[in-house]
Amino acid sequence: MRLSERAKAIKPSPTLAIDGKAKALKAAGKDIVNFGVGEPDFDTPDNIKEAAIKAIRDGFTKYTPVGGTDELKAAIVEKFKKDNGLSYEKDEIIVSCGAKHSLYNIAEALFGPGDEVIIPAPYWVTYPDQVILNDALPVIAVTEEKDSFKIDPQLLKNKLSGKTKALILNSPSNPTGLAYDRKSLEKIAELAVEHDFYIISDEIYEKLTYDGFGHISIASLSNEIKQRTIVVNGLSKSHAMTGWRVGFAAGPKDIIQAMTNIQSQSTSNPTSITQKAAVEALTGPQDFIPNMVAEFDRRRKYMVERLNKIKGVSCITPIGAFYAFPNVASCYGKKFNGKPINSSLDLSAYLLEQAGVALVPGVAFGDDRYIRLSYATSMENIKKGLDRIKDALSKLE
Repeated sequence: MRLSERAKAIKPSPTLAIDGKAKALKAAGKDIVNFGVGEPDFDTPDNIKEAAIKAIRDGFTKYTPVGGTDELKAAIVEKFKKDNGLSYEKDEIIVSCGAKHSLYNIAEALFGPGDEVIIPAPYWVTYPDQVILNDALPVIAVTEEKDSFKIDPQLLKNKLSGKTKALILNSPSNPTGLAYDRKSLEKIAELAVEHDFYIISDEIYEKLTYDGFGHISIASLSNEIKQRTIVVNGLSKSHAMTGWRVGFAAGPKDIIQAMTNIQSQSTSNPTSITQKAAVEALTGPQDFIPNMVAEFDRRRKYMVERLNKIKGVSCITPIGAFYAFPNVASCYGKKFNGKPINSSLDLSAYLLEQAGVALVPGVAFGDDRYIRLSYATSMENIKKGLDRIKDALSKLE
């Protein structure tokens, strides 16, 4: 069988691959602590479940409009107005099968041969591959921990060219947990307007912030930047709805229409039942979220403190999402039983095989000096996993 060049250029998601391997080992009877998965360990709130059950009982199980029901779009319009100070019409909104699907629709609608898309690293693993899948070139801009992993104006200017079509911005970030403040966003917005490129703003973790940090959507800074921004969000992280597969995007009408046309020929509408659940998630009680964030905050503080006490490990404190992104480069060049550890991939394999701890190598996110641990798991697992990591790293020579 001859596969397309496009198919051959794409790698499977490393986060999902590691999660699958960890689950397979667990199913085989091995005691595995899984820090690899990027989903809340909380259950979807009952009121959201009941809305879905009611939809089934009411027979709301048929096709809906491709880009989402009017009812859900209206709820999303209100969400943007209330949370972000952004005004959109319903024809500037599309509902998709998860935020990842929204991002892919954007890539299909905007990118093509010869286009360049700037992606700050560390980045979510899917961004470069979605760009490649649509025949464009990902231009990686490596940010540094000393800059809180934010792309500064000079670095962004250095990556701009006459072919630059867009910048993908993820705030709060997966994998670093860092986020952009207003001043940083204003500088990026100035360059986007001056050089006329789009901002794809992935804001899926906006509700999960700590230490009083307030999320700001770059689209809210001015009408000029709003017209160049497609905002992506969803309910997977904020409402513990990863498996429900519902995400949405807001942006200029012509881009949203193109995304809707593309979706009409790929998935058609998102699941009707999920859309009813999403309406309840957006319009119903929101007290679940601060309770979940408070628990994530407790785990965050514990994990970062413990990581920084492990010899050879340093970890910046995240202010959003539910990931720690420690620097482990000082472990490289060491060995275990004569086997060298020279990369984040080597270290991740060692920790899985020898310590029973699953995590994601930093190379998957564009920076081999780091590893990513999710604290979207129980405190018991966090304590056990960090004990194992500490012990395993102490055995390296």
